[in-house]
Amino acid sequence: MNRRAFLRTVGGTGIIFAASAVGLTQCDQMPKEAISAWQGPNNQLEDREWILSHALLAPNPHNMQAWVADLTEDNAITLFVDGTRLLPDTDPYARQIIIGQGTFLELLSIAARERGFDANISLFHEGEPATDQLDVSKKPIAHIKLTPTAYSKDQLFSQIRLRRSNKQGYLPKTLEKSHHETLSSMELVSGQKLGFALGELQVDPYRKIAAEAMLLEMNTPRTLRESVIRTRIGADEIAKHRDGIDLHGPMFYWLKKFGAMDEKQAMTPGTMAHQGGIDYALGWAKDTYNMGWLITESNSRSEQVNAGRSYVRLNLLATKLGVSIHPVSQVLQEYPEMTELQKTFNQNVGVKNQQRVQMFFRIGYQDQAAPSPRRRLADIVKA
Repeated sequence: MNRRAFLRTVGGTGIIFAASAVGLTQCDQMPKEAISAWQGPNNQLEDREWILSHALLAPNPHNMQAWVADLTEDNAITLFVDGTRLLPDTDPYARQIIIGQGTFLELLSIAARERGFDANISLFHEGEPATDQLDVSKKPIAHIKLTPTAYSKDQLFSQIRLRRSNKQGYLPKTLEKSHHETLSSMELVSGQKLGFALGELQVDPYRKIAAEAMLLEMNTPRTLRESVIRTRIGADEIAKHRDGIDLHGPMFYWLKKFGAMDEKQAMTPGTMAHQGGIDYALGWAKDTYNMGWLITESNSRSEQVNAGRSYVRLNLLATKLGVSIHPVSQVLQEYPEMTELQKTFNQNVGVKNQQRVQMFFRIGYQDQAAPSPRRRLADIVKA
């Protein structure tokens, strides 16, 4: 937002202030320490820590980074869900959290190959949690044994630190045929299927569903609050938490400073904070010209993990092609208010029998987005 637009916006709240020496354009930048993980690890790190330093760059719901990596066994990693980082209102059965375990495991596997190891991954070796329960932290998600390998490295490794979930509005352009063909032909786990809606005529019904799902989430108090309390406003909060939904920059700095951007304001319809969230959602929905989805044969925990593994490979491949992706999975969430809209979405997609859409995403073209905050490696490691 430029200075004139910012002053007009703040003026609408009745707030009057004098510009400080900090200025309106340079204050409240993203803390460097919060995004330092994207610079890559020191090559002198122990192998498992080097591998995990890449895995923690994985996309995950609400950027909660709900991973615990147990390193107590030599040459192995046992992955658990961090039970303090669940999303009980929007993800009541932890389906999206489990998908986030899959994205982590896939980046771990790619990084292991780069380091000269094969990551032998055993999923749910102590039993698969039921698909109707929230707390999935009691038993391990996976046991990973690292063994030296002479196999070739994964060509997508170079994209790990460049990968983003690009939440900006996209350029009004249909996905190029060559890009569509490359992404559509990506090797998937058995039973998975990718689908795309390309161009205005195909994408319009899905774009409307995505916008309606986002508005439903924002107009349901408990689901809105789940996002609000995980929103980090300003550099200080971002540096402290290094997770969640990050908002920073001059506009948010001043709105927060004068009490126009806090939990109460964000939860109150008619306020700038609440309306700003709605405007943001409608904005990215409007500026969407292609969408896609990933379907599995059923909805087992293993299929959820494997959906995450395939999705992040799609994200990496898109990055290599110069294509942006942004998950918009609100319509896939399992709380009661979303049921009817989800049925409409599934009918449009053509879901059959026990099939399940695990990921729904925007796809298109835009300049590379800034990286999101990441926790310290020590925060997710149990040694």
